Amino acid sequence: MSDARRTDPTIVQQSALTASHPTFGEAFRFWLKLGFISFGGPTGQIAIMHTELVERRRWVREPQFLHALNFCMLLPGPEAQQLAIYIGWLLHRTAGGLAAGILFVLPSAILLWMLSFVYAAYGSIPWILAAFAGLKPAVLGIVADALLRIGRRSLKTPMLWSISAAAFVALFFLRVPFPAIILSAGLIGMGLQATPWRRLLTMHRQDQHDGATGDVAPSPAETDTPPVRPLARAARILLLCGLLWTAPIICTGAVLGWRHTLVGEGVFFSKAAMVTFGGAYAVLPYVAQQAVENYGWLGPEQMLDGLGLAETTPGPLIMVVQFVGFLGAWNHPGELPPLLAATIGAALTTWVTFTPCFLWIFLSAPYIETMRRYRHLSAALTAITAAVVGVILNLAVWFGIHVLQSDKHGFDWFSWILATAAFVALRWLRLGVVRVVGLAAVAGLVRHALAT
Repeated sequence: MSDARRTDPTIVQQSALTASHPTFGEAFRFWLKLGFISFGGPTGQIAIMHTELVERRRWVREPQFLHALNFCMLLPGPEAQQLAIYIGWLLHRTAGGLAAGILFVLPSAILLWMLSFVYAAYGSIPWILAAFAGLKPAVLGIVADALLRIGRRSLKTPMLWSISAAAFVALFFLRVPFPAIILSAGLIGMGLQATPWRRLLTMHRQDQHDGATGDVAPSPAETDTPPVRPLARAARILLLCGLLWTAPIICTGAVLGWRHTLVGEGVFFSKAAMVTFGGAYAVLPYVAQQAVENYGWLGPEQMLDGLGLAETTPGPLIMVVQFVGFLGAWNHPGELPPLLAATIGAALTTWVTFTPCFLWIFLSAPYIETMRRYRHLSAALTAITAAVVGVILNLAVWFGIHVLQSDKHGFDWFSWILATAAFVALRWLRLGVVRVVGLAAVAGLVRHALAT
């Protein structure tokens, strides 16, 4: 009997599928690695997770990944980090979500703190600027590759292509607010689902079913039921996350006074965390205007330099708020030493910006998979995904304009060649993101050495 069981194809297949579910240690090591290689903004980060988690490791099904991405697009805050938190929760519940979310930003926070200190204490260092001059084009290549990856998987019908194109035109040319674009796409999807033209959203019937990726083991969430006492669970999460969110601000105000710059930063960025729909680029103009013009924490040039630092470090682009918190407290330390005030400012700003992400995901995580059963909601999210591709194209074009245009020489051929090389290396040579970014930084340094 044991020999028969050992050779039964069904048993072998079941065993192989079970082996695809990672241990917590395996997942922890991946999230740690992701924190160090998550360059390219949300587009690049989502592409890395898709490649690693769906295609290579097969820890998550494709429909799960896309559905969760659609949902995270609707939440305030960095969608890539929220997607990581949810997948971490999917694999190992609360511990997995915490590990994924914290490690997603921790390497970036440490690196950006060091760069912020160098910037504030010593000013612009030529070799650092030279390395950044190589990194920025590489990021553009990463974004272009990621855009093609996501677009290929999301735009499966002419209708979805049309929604994506309309979103790009509305955002890039007509300056329509991002929330209005997402809302419109969702309404279009729901409207089509209620009509005989619902098939315009799906080219193939299997696209609507998990069977499209049936070679992957179901995650625990696919068979779980919602919590038995959902209101009590929600109340506990709201209370705990609310206390964690606000406690640092209250303690800072009690010790340093409620008019201190650090308290102002904590309150302002807590409010900003509630309105960061549409990713960092949608909220950065608001942050820059308030930080520079209203509060006077830093100057316009310093804000642009901070954006450059954030664009060339791993982690979410919204990490630029940490630079604002650091420099604002460095410039206005009160009675504290500048470095101590700046460090507290960076930590406090990062804390109040990213803590809400855990709140949104932990509240909704048990219900995200269930939402796939509702066809109208699934149709809305399918249309939203198409619109998001257009939004990402808008960000890629915006980023390309700034990277490829030199103030001194017009079109920057060096950046163009480097961005193209990065794209080719990722798409056809299959080089890893870390290697591409490292080679690009070296290219920037070599260019600087030859010029001097």
